[in-house]
Amino acid sequence: MTLRASVWRSVNAGVNDLLVRALDCRDAGGLKSGIFFEAGMDLSSPATPLFPPLEPYRSGMLAVDELHTLYWEECGNPAGVPVLFLHGGPGGGVVPRHRQFFDPAHYRIVLFDQRGAGKSTPLGEHRHNTTQLLINDIETIRRMLGIGQWLVFGGSWGATLALAYGQAHPQCCLGFVLRGIFLCTRAEIDWFLYGMRGFFPEAHEEFIAAIPLAERADLLRAYQARLFSDDAEVARQAARSWSRYEGSCLLLRPQAETIEACSADAVAIGIGRLEAHYFLHQGFIEEDQLIRDIDRIRHLPAVIVQGRYDAVCPPVSAYRLHQAWPQARLHIIADAGHAAQEPGTAAALVAATEQFRMRQAFD
Repeated sequence: MTLRASVWRSVNAGVNDLLVRALDCRDAGGLKSGIFFEAGMDLSSPATPLFPPLEPYRSGMLAVDELHTLYWEECGNPAGVPVLFLHGGPGGGVVPRHRQFFDPAHYRIVLFDQRGAGKSTPLGEHRHNTTQLLINDIETIRRMLGIGQWLVFGGSWGATLALAYGQAHPQCCLGFVLRGIFLCTRAEIDWFLYGMRGFFPEAHEEFIAAIPLAERADLLRAYQARLFSDDAEVARQAARSWSRYEGSCLLLRPQAETIEACSADAVAIGIGRLEAHYFLHQGFIEEDQLIRDIDRIRHLPAVIVQGRYDAVCPPVSAYRLHQAWPQARLHIIADAGHAAQEPGTAAALVAATEQFRMRQAFD
């Protein structure tokens, strides 16, 4: 165990033990249904449940076809239990904080930037970019690293991809830690484009400001025309507007620094172009496919962590998934929006990976 991990364990052992026991508790109430309603946390507290920052021990660039080259990295224990982190978006990319949901003394942590995202090249490239190709990329990375099976961890679009990958390759999965469920249905896409204005009207007004009234009945097509315009500045401004809109709605308490970070070209170009691209094709999956095919992974342990006030991916999708998959544990965080860094959500995610470390299960 590294010194930093040892210190983290000593300082946080009591809190983490309570979290793990809370995730595992049973009572005579609603928990018999497999749903746990998490208590709130002090959002003003600077304390974090995450493990200390760490650096990759190995990384590289992997050409997966003539167009796309993917950034990948490994952290933690090279001989540990493999875990795959799948980022959101599509187009979001990985950041150093994503490494910190896992005990580095126990897990072999694999992260990569999906096609067109983060350090993968070309940034924002939508050609040769589908869910099926991303699934193939995951398998290419798994084989390259000599991994037989891994725990799959994903939030938002990362949860979508985790489910799609697991249903395609269940034999390669040890289990799932899922957050902020997005099933890529038409209703969820419409919610993102129109429904969120009910909670964030000022952000939505800014989102549609550059779109003429005549085009606002189909915002996705209006943005498509701009995001993929031959005019680079038009495309850039559209990507910033799209990504800023999402960034404004991520947190229970919106933060200016998060909104500004989402407006940066390195983030916005991937998020704006690829989210629109995948929405235009409904994620390259059939309507309710991820619910329909749940039997393929029903036997695998899974936990679903969902913010009660998630405006980007409302709790109804997590609830629908749990209804179809009651064997999975559903934890609704009382004081959280969509983002993984919400204190209650981050605590529940770390508790889940710790429970899997100790028990290889979530029950």
